[in-house]
Amino acid sequence: MTDEDTQAFSTMTDENPPIEPDQPGGDAVNGSGGAPDDLTPEDEPMVYPGMNWFVLRVASNKEDSVRRTLLRKVKIEGFDGADPDKHLVNRILVPTEKTKTMKAGKQKVVETKLYPGYVFVEMKLEPDGRIPQDVFFLIKETTGVGDFIGTAGRPSPMSIPEIEKMLNAAKPAEEQPQVKMEYQKGDHIRVTDGAFENMEGTVDELLPDQGKVRVIVTIFGRATPLEIEYWQIERFEE
Repeated sequence: MTDEDTQAFSTMTDENPPIEPDQPGGDAVNGSGGAPDDLTPEDEPMVYPGMNWFVLRVASNKEDSVRRTLLRKVKIEGFDGADPDKHLVNRILVPTEKTKTMKAGKQKVVETKLYPGYVFVEMKLEPDGRIPQDVFFLIKETTGVGDFIGTAGRPSPMSIPEIEKMLNAAKPAEEQPQVKMEYQKGDHIRVTDGAFENMEGTVDELLPDQGKVRVIVTIFGRATPLEIEYWQIERFEE
């Protein structure tokens, strides 16, 4: 595992052992693959019996296309569980996060990938820890695919904490996405729009649920708090 991979995912250790293939996990989310149709996301196990989660490196900005192609190929080959005897690949996930941005009073929801350059695959290995040959070539012949994290031909299973973190990130947001704030308390700012344009102040509190920032400005010699749309201010260096 390279230093870059180590930064993205913690090294598999004795303290965080990989989940055993036939050990049921906790609750998870419904990805895409061979999960039984009668299971809701809340009912699904963290890892299906006999399988485990692995991390696949892919080309930048190719995560979604790789996922779609793999799902199609897995279904065509019957590895998705339609035939229980050939059920080798289950869920394939690309966790994303939705945030709101605002400009000139207009709101836009932006979806960003939480793990750029990676796709998560739940699959079954051979008893010796190798990827089944048919699955190996199915994956390797997909445009944009690199290697699994691990040694050649023997991918390293994700640890339980890593699986929990990834699956929680993959869950659909139950609430409206919050505005992504780029400011911190104490930042020196200048108001760029509205009745207080060109006034300078200091960020006192972020209000992401409202898309606003509370700033302290000086009006008539007194420190006065104002709540301003976050797109109406900019950082100001003295």
